[in-house]
Amino acid sequence: MSNNQPTDDRTFLEFHRKVQDAELLSTSIERLLLALHFSGRLMVVVQNGQVLKSGYEEGYFRRRNEKPLLS
Repeated sequence: MSNNQPTDDRTFLEFHRKVQDAELLSTSIERLLLALHFSGRLMVVVQNGQVLKSGYEEGYFRRRNEKPLLS
């Protein structure tokens, strides 16, 4: 195990809390994603200006014909 394992765990827990609290549109989420080296997808469902659902999908593998959502 690496020496920074507790820090990585705390970072992931903060990321998970922000997902649960629908805080995916905050600027601090970008710093957390960079710290985690996250390569998955974030999902936010908004209806009438209110966040209904948020979540994430870890992306270890990429489908060949699939293009990135953002460039």
